[in-house]
Amino acid sequence: MRFIIFLVFFLCMKAYASDIKPFTSDGCSAFPDGTLAQNTLWLTCCTAHDYAYWQGGSYDERLQADHELESCVKKVGEPYIAKLMLAGVRVGGSPFFPTSFRWGYGWPYPRLYKPLTDAEKSQIEASR
Repeated sequence: MRFIIFLVFFLCMKAYASDIKPFTSDGCSAFPDGTLAQNTLWLTCCTAHDYAYWQGGSYDERLQADHELESCVKKVGEPYIAKLMLAGVRVGGSPFFPTSFRWGYGWPYPRLYKPLTDAEKSQIEASR
């Protein structure tokens, strides 16, 4: 009987643990959201990047998200900042670090790199 109770508890916790948390964004994390004159100049770029990081997925999807951040910041007229930000997210955004801004931070740690399942994609869509 104890085994059955433990098994039910374990399965419930596993189901709960696989749910994605609501989306949050901290802007550009430990980096400014813009310049002194325009203090939110590239904030929308960072928020879109955070959305990709929140979802997680494969290594290639992370690489694409990082290059989209770089491209977005270039488009607002800051190519040097874009390169600096790309270097920062490539180093600091690893899913192996238990940070609040890691790749796949919406999922319980450790998520690491893996494609999203259809069920996970449904959870993401439902949370919009």
